[in-house]
Amino acid sequence: MSDIVIPTCPNPKVPAPKAPLVHLTSVQLRFNDIDMLGHLNNGAYLELFDLAKTEFLTSIIGHPLDWRDAVAVIVNINCSFFAQAFYGEPLAVLTGVQSVSTHSFILEQRMVNTATGAVNCIATTVMVAFDHASATSAELTPEWREALTRASRSTSTLV
Repeated sequence: MSDIVIPTCPNPKVPAPKAPLVHLTSVQLRFNDIDMLGHLNNGAYLELFDLAKTEFLTSIIGHPLDWRDAVAVIVNINCSFFAQAFYGEPLAVLTGVQSVSTHSFILEQRMVNTATGAVNCIATTVMVAFDHASATSAELTPEWREALTRASRSTSTLV
């Protein structure tokens, strides 16, 4: 969590969050994140969203994740872009749980300028519990289902 207060997004075309956005990950852009037009490359958003997913999931489960034994895998990502992001902007990713089912969960993430509140991109990611031995989907463990459900019902949001 963070003490940063993010202003309301000035763009009326940006939809309201569908999930309580409970986690903030500040991001630092790297030289290779910027494309020839001078803004954040579309592919770099996915890398930054992945970084924030890892921090978020670690925070809600309460211990470091062991990626050799992945709890869930990404099966779908949808991104909607609303504003360009440029090198040097104060950017952060807000993350929350939109829904939880027996086998899967959906995360909502937003790349935002923390100074202006501008939403650059919204990503919705579907993740499915995964059994390495059978290489098939599995049920979420009770620990994960409880942590994800608790986050999805949070009343303390950052926007």
